[in-house]
Amino acid sequence: MPTKQPVAVDLFCGAGGLSFGLQRAGIRIAAGIDIDESCRYAFEENVNAPFHALDVGTVSADFVKSLFPEDCVTVLAGCAPCQPFSSYTNGRAGPEEQWQLLRKFGELIESIKPDVVTMENVARLQRHRVFQEFMDVLDDNNYIYERSKTVVRCADYGVPQTRRRLVILASRFGKLELLPPTHLPTDHVSVEEAIRDLEPISAGGYSRRDRLHRSSRLNEKNLARIRHSRPGGTWQDWRDDLVAACHTTSRGRSYKSVYGRMRWDRPAPTITTQFNGFGNGRFGHPEQDRAISLREGALLQTFPESYRFIPDSEPVQFSPIARMIGNAVPPKLAEAIGKSILAHVKDIHGSIR
Repeated sequence: MPTKQPVAVDLFCGAGGLSFGLQRAGIRIAAGIDIDESCRYAFEENVNAPFHALDVGTVSADFVKSLFPEDCVTVLAGCAPCQPFSSYTNGRAGPEEQWQLLRKFGELIESIKPDVVTMENVARLQRHRVFQEFMDVLDDNNYIYERSKTVVRCADYGVPQTRRRLVILASRFGKLELLPPTHLPTDHVSVEEAIRDLEPISAGGYSRRDRLHRSSRLNEKNLARIRHSRPGGTWQDWRDDLVAACHTTSRGRSYKSVYGRMRWDRPAPTITTQFNGFGNGRFGHPEQDRAISLREGALLQTFPESYRFIPDSEPVQFSPIARMIGNAVPPKLAEAIGKSILAHVKDIHGSIR
């Protein structure tokens, strides 16, 4: 007899990167929960599941449990914001407060006891005590997981970035592992493969065909800087009058990737929530004299070009959309996670109805 279908509730769902990828793999999404109301449109429009604008830090286990349909394999998924400047903490979190959302995730696991748990986060989380506390919750509740392969290179799963992420997959049915990489280092998707087909635009310009394909304006000094930047180079290649004063200090000299151009032939650096700013990292276009556009950032995160982040009636604002894109779990990585869960459930229970 076919087994029950895996159904996920996505905590801290944001614009839907994790849910979208899980769904592409064949996992049904029951709902997403996030404190940021501005993510509702993107989540519901692309994932086609209910969005609940709630603070996961205060939501009850009974409410989350009620979102799952009866007779399914329950999957609790999430990427708990652990950085002190997330929208959840509004920049006010102290050293302990910033970990409370991950602790809350653990409390929900303890109360709900979902069949499968997946947690994605920054790789450096492993260095903090709260990570071991989270793993202790899994151990105490009889979850089985792979202990040695928790940090993955996103490029190994088709994401054109050098981003490394912590991925936890745990199951009450048996050992659950992330499927082997889909891309060898020699086959990593490059910036060129991801964004080359988009039409050229200027700094501050946009495409009439896609209003998210627009880039931030650059002042005269930054225009001169990017014109003197080579792909993969640093601000150290510039003439002296272009170097920012902060980069002449011993500390400033260590920040070599800011004001940098990407290379066509390699994956991009990690796409952050500020990728639309040339001075915020290596976010210069490899060829055009501008920072990458919002759409290019989304493509480098592996959102499809058809992904809608705001309704047509809403004006394009760089910061909110860049934050949605940069905070997201890359859908290609999420799809690999989803396929791993699906393969595991089939392995344990047979075919899925």
